[in-house]
Amino acid sequence: MANYPSSIRRIRKSAKAYERNKVYRSLMKTAIKRVLTAEDKETAAQRLPKSISILDKLVSKGIIHRNKAANQKSRLTRHVNQL
Repeated sequence: MANYPSSIRRIRKSAKAYERNKVYRSLMKTAIKRVLTAEDKETAAQRLPKSISILDKLVSKGIIHRNKAANQKSRLTRHVNQL
């Protein structure tokens, strides 16, 4: 356990941020999974813009790094194009 008040506050703050960000990360994973598990190209193509939008929002909130979002978007787009 931390001894200094600032450390204690920081731990408390980190725990809150972790809980808040967990919801967004789950949302991102679900959106990505929906694109990857789509049965046909039409469905995947419809779900792709929603997934890209979610990734962009997470970058703007600072939850994921912009390069990670770019890699995911590229991966999803490539998957849809290969269907």
